[in-house]
Amino acid sequence: MTSVGVVGLGVIGRAVCRALDAGIEGLALAGATARDRTRGEAFLRTLSEPPPYLRLDQLIGAADLLVEASTQAHLAEWAPAALGAGKDLMVLSCGALVDRAEWVSLARERGARILVPSGAIGGLDAVKAARVGRIASVTMETRKPPAGLAGAPWVVARGIALEALTEPTLIFEGRAGEAIKGFPANVNVLAALALAGVGPALTMSRIYAVPGLTRNTHSITVEGEAGRVRVEIENVPSENPRTGRLSALSAIAMLRELGATLRVGT
Repeated sequence: MTSVGVVGLGVIGRAVCRALDAGIEGLALAGATARDRTRGEAFLRTLSEPPPYLRLDQLIGAADLLVEASTQAHLAEWAPAALGAGKDLMVLSCGALVDRAEWVSLARERGARILVPSGAIGGLDAVKAARVGRIASVTMETRKPPAGLAGAPWVVARGIALEALTEPTLIFEGRAGEAIKGFPANVNVLAALALAGVGPALTMSRIYAVPGLTRNTHSITVEGEAGRVRVEIENVPSENPRTGRLSALSAIAMLRELGATLRVGT
């Protein structure tokens, strides 16, 4: 039985805990931690078999697999310790993995794995397959309601008044590497695409704020010797407008795949 620790009890972390509490073959919820201990402990008591609330260092010691559902900045504080202890790491804030080759090397040395769910997009299996051949270009266009981009460093630094927008507005256009830094809590799906494909320097991004939009929309186009791949996803936002409901479901699906005898897809 693989013990699982959950770091972060926001929308995704709570959903993962509930799924593990309901039962996923071969996995057991060892504990969880969050920034707000009082709220975290209150949530864990709602589960049928409440796991302990643990300090982060305790959780690293107790779990075989750590599910990160917090932020890029928080992950950077403890990922090296977890990987150095030989613990597998599932990363939702996967923008933190860009330019972190040392984490991959550390995981390899310690016999650990770094797992990245598809998150709020699809088509990564096709992108990975196309990468075996030659990929000419990868572009991702993201459209979100203005609230879904609030607080992003790119928006704050430029004084963009999202609440004043009355029509679809292009907020960013450029390379994925720059977008990932400018929107660390908003476009982790872009980081997943870049990691699966040709990297952040060669993946292009356009981000729109669209007043009145009710779904987070991601359109991916890949051109290569295998042909053209086009994927469009329309995600229903969770109670956190920055996060689509599919993100949590993707993490749960990956956990279910860990012990699967039959696995479908690349």
